[in-house]
Amino acid sequence: MKSLKFLLVFAKSYKLELSLTIVSMFMLVGVQLVAPWIVREMIAIVTAEGISSESYTRVGQLALLGLVAYLLRAGLQFVRSYMAHVAGWGVVADARRRIYAHLQRLSLRFYEDKQTGQLMSRLVNDSDLFESLIAHAVPDVLVNVLTFVAVSVVLVRLNWQLMLLSLLPVPLLVLAVRGFSKYVRPAFRQRQKELGELNATLNDNLSGIREIKAFTREEIESQRVGDRIDRYRDSLLHALRLMATFHPFVEFASSLGTIVLIYFGGRLALGQVLPVADLVAFFLYLDLFYQPVRALSGAFENVQQALAGADRVADLLNEDPEVDEGPNAIELIGRAMGAIHFDDVSFRYSDGPKVLSSIDLDIPANSVVALVGPTGVGKTTLASLIPRFYDVCEGSITLDGRDVRDLTLQSLRAQISMVLQDVFLFHGTVRQNLLFGRAGATEEQMIEAAKAANAHGFITELSEGYDTLIGERGVKLSGGQKQRLSIARALLKDAPVLILDEATSSVDTETELLIQQALERLMVGRTTIVIAHRLSTIRNADKIVVLDGDTIAEMGTHDELMAMDGLYRHLNEVQSQSQLPLGVERAAYCAN
Repeated sequence: MKSLKFLLVFAKSYKLELSLTIVSMFMLVGVQLVAPWIVREMIAIVTAEGISSESYTRVGQLALLGLVAYLLRAGLQFVRSYMAHVAGWGVVADARRRIYAHLQRLSLRFYEDKQTGQLMSRLVNDSDLFESLIAHAVPDVLVNVLTFVAVSVVLVRLNWQLMLLSLLPVPLLVLAVRGFSKYVRPAFRQRQKELGELNATLNDNLSGIREIKAFTREEIESQRVGDRIDRYRDSLLHALRLMATFHPFVEFASSLGTIVLIYFGGRLALGQVLPVADLVAFFLYLDLFYQPVRALSGAFENVQQALAGADRVADLLNEDPEVDEGPNAIELIGRAMGAIHFDDVSFRYSDGPKVLSSIDLDIPANSVVALVGPTGVGKTTLASLIPRFYDVCEGSITLDGRDVRDLTLQSLRAQISMVLQDVFLFHGTVRQNLLFGRAGATEEQMIEAAKAANAHGFITELSEGYDTLIGERGVKLSGGQKQRLSIARALLKDAPVLILDEATSSVDTETELLIQQALERLMVGRTTIVIAHRLSTIRNADKIVVLDGDTIAEMGTHDELMAMDGLYRHLNEVQSQSQLPLGVERAAYCAN
C-alpha cells in the first residue's frame, strides 16, 4: 500500500485528466447497459402475439437509440483513452524528474557500489510501469466495480433467484486473487531486478568495448551477457506462468455462472415462469456481470507489475543523502576570499580504516598549496572534502572562517573550480562542454579560457571548430586534448578556489609546459590546491604538503622540504632517477 500511496502523490497533479477519464468510463457503463435492454425490447416486440404499425415505429426508435448509444460510446472511449494516457505518462514524467533530482542529491559514497545500468533501469524501466497503473488499472478497478454493482441491480430486477445462483463462482475468484497476490508481485519484482542487472551489464560492456576488444574478451562477454538475458527471460516467464494460470482459472469460474444460467434459466423459460426476452437479456447482462471480474484479473496483473516497479523506486527514494544541507544552511553571497582551514580532520570510507587522520592544514587565500605523496594516501580525498563530495568524520573544514557544513551546497560549490584526474566530457560539441562550466559566458570569454588552457589551437583545427561533436566521453579526442578542455571548462567558471587533481597528467612534456605557464598566470587571485605526481610541476608552490599513511608527514616550501632530508626529498630523488610519476615507487607507502 505504501507504494500505491507513493504513486498517488504524483497523480494529484492530474486530477482533471483522471476525473474526465473516470466520468467517461462511468458513462460508458451506462451506455453498455443500454444494448442488452434494446435486444430485450426487440425480442419482446417480435414474440408478441400481434404486430402493428406501432411495432414498426418502436423498432425504428430502438434502432435510432442504438445508433446514438454506439456513437456516444465511440466518443467516450476516445476521451477515456486519451485523458488516461495524458495522466499516466504525465505521472511517469514527473516521477522520473523526481527520481533524477533525488539521484543528484545523493552523495558520492552512494555511487561507490552502484552500477549505472541498475540506476537507469529504476529511472526508466521501473517508472515506465506506472503508466499502466495510473492510466488503466486504477480507473478500470473503479469502473469495473461500478459495472458489477449496476449489472447486479439489473439482474436482481430481472430475476433475483437466477442472480443469486450466478454469484456462486465469485468466492472462487476472491480466493484466487488472494492466493496469487502472494506469489505474483514478488515474481514481477524479481523480473524487474533481473532487467536492471541486464541493463547494468550492457552499460558496462558497451562503455568498455575498447577493453573487450583489446583483451579479446568478446566470446566470454557474449556468454556473460547471454546468461543475463537468459536469467531475465526465465524470471519473466516465471511471472507470466503464474498469470497464465490465473487468467484461465478466472475464465473457468466465470463460465460456471453461464452453465448455471443455462440449466436453471432454461428450466424457468420452459416452465414459462421466465419470458424468453428476459432470459436472453439475462444472458447478455450476465456477460457484462462477469466482464468486470475478468477485467479485474487483467488489472490485477498491471497492478502487481506496477507495484513491483514502485517498490524498487521507493527503495531508491528512501535513500537519504549522506551529505545534505541543514535547515539553517547559509547561502554564500558574492565571491569568497578563498581561505581554507582543516581543523583536526579525520575521514574513512564506510566502515573501513581511516584514510585521513588528525589533519591540521591552513591554506591562506590566494595561495598555492600542493598535495604530494605516494599513491593511496588520500590526496584526492582531502581535496574532495572541500566541496563536500564527502563529509568529514571528525573535525571541521572552514571557508573564510565558516564551516562548509553550514553553507548551502550550491553556493559552496559555486566557489570552487575543479579539474579531476579522470576527465569526463559529455556527448555534445566542444562549445557545449566548455559552457558547462559557465552557461552565460560570452564567446570571447570562452575562447580566452580555451587559449589559457592551450586548447584553442587544436579546437580551431577540428572539422567544425567549437561546434564539433566530440562523442561520448570525448572519444574523438586524445587524452591531452580532453585534459585541456577540462582545464578550460574549469577556468571559464572563474571561481576563487581552484583544485587541480593531476591536471597535466595526460599531456606530453611540451604541452604540459605551456599549460603550466598558463596556469601560473591564472592562479593569481585564486586559492589553488594542486595534486601532482610530477614533483617538477609544483616547485614554486607557496606550501607543499606531504601525505604519508593517513596523515601529514611534512610541510613547507620545496627548498625547506629538500633540506629536511625526509620523505619528500627521497621521493624527489627517486623520481628524478627513474623519470617515473610519483606513485609507482615504494609499494610500502600504498597501504590504502
